[in-house]
Amino acid sequence: MLCFSIKNIITKINEEFDSKIDILINNAGIGAGGDIESCDLETWEKVHKVDLDSVFFGCKFSLPLMRKSGNGSIINISSISGIVAGHNMAAYNSAKAGVRHLSKSVALHCARSSDLVRCNSIHPAFTKTDILNDLINLDPSADIEGKLVRQIPIKRLGQPIDVAYAALFLASDESSFITGTEIILDGGLSAQ
Repeated sequence: MLCFSIKNIITKINEEFDSKIDILINNAGIGAGGDIESCDLETWEKVHKVDLDSVFFGCKFSLPLMRKSGNGSIINISSISGIVAGHNMAAYNSAKAGVRHLSKSVALHCARSSDLVRCNSIHPAFTKTDILNDLINLDPSADIEGKLVRQIPIKRLGQPIDVAYAALFLASDESSFITGTEIILDGGLSAQ
């Protein structure tokens, strides 16, 4: 189902627009799963379909149109959890780590086939999105937001604009020599 949905979107872009894609941002994610023992197979597969398979299909089906742009940029939104794992997010950690390495593989594939398509990933830490707000609001008395902020050396949560500015840079000509790398947006969390 997911495969056909993404393929249909790319086909529609090909038919209705200039038959090319300059920038692709793969930004899908659900944070579920629990630890390795509590995560059931259905949850594991769902998290991987949304968080990793969607990136695979987005890259796979968009590359022919990106080649036509002459200077395409693929930006895959991963997570700091794809670099620094947590004990209670086995499926999410695995899927987001997969996005990190898939991005590198796509970058090398494009470079070796002389495509002018770059591929990079962005790895934000705790960012004020609806997903994080839902987690924080589960138990307001638990001060979940405060616990998260205390883990970040610069003592604040990320904002969606922080991720947007990183994506804007990777989409721009100013990053034309950057491919196969990641931008870590974690307020110093992974430096500890």
